[in-house]
Amino acid sequence: MVEDVEVRAKLTPSDPFGTKRPLISAKYYPMYNLPQVELVTEAIDKVADDAITTVDGVTRQLDTIIVATGFATTKYLSAIEVTGRGGTSLTEAWSDGPQAYLGLTTSGFPNLFMLYGPNTNNGSIIFMIECQVGYLVRQLERMRDEHIVWMDLRPEVQERYNDDLQHDLDKVPVWSSEFHNYYRATPSGRIVTQWPHTMAEYRTRTSTPDPDAYEVHRGGRPTFA
Repeated sequence: MVEDVEVRAKLTPSDPFGTKRPLISAKYYPMYNLPQVELVTEAIDKVADDAITTVDGVTRQLDTIIVATGFATTKYLSAIEVTGRGGTSLTEAWSDGPQAYLGLTTSGFPNLFMLYGPNTNNGSIIFMIECQVGYLVRQLERMRDEHIVWMDLRPEVQERYNDDLQHDLDKVPVWSSEFHNYYRATPSGRIVTQWPHTMAEYRTRTSTPDPDAYEVHRGGRPTFA
């Protein structure tokens, strides 16, 4: 598909499949056979108004730069300021990497529930979000029925859940700690993006009642916004 042997070698990944997010397409490969296309893998040293110079000292004239640098996969709720009990910010609580329970809530932040949170990426995101919505609705119904003003995940529940989760993630060969890969991008080296089990397992866990997982405070009827 790529005629030049050297170009083909540069395009061949050196990492085991799955340690980084794969691109499921081969349609772009023939482009590298065009005479006006050059594959450059050297790092960029400097950018000028009309050129890029790579670290090997070669300058290439150009008209347009398209920057496709990806995105921060390990950041959750980073666009808003969230403060929990004792004035702790979510940024502080997650300084070495986000942690949550079922990807839905995190200890120390009463009534904070989220969708598509930490460790909920795998399989069908739509299915997982449907499970999450069902779980959240049941918590809201419980708050209404039991006159719960606030509920907060117990820290030992979160710790046990995440310890087990990381243990299971490390059993997946391409996600194991043996590889410094795309998914282990947190200061702690934990994987905070992936779910290591089946969709059926996630449905089971989010549909199983877990009232003892929470510390609750009862009073008047809660107000939902």
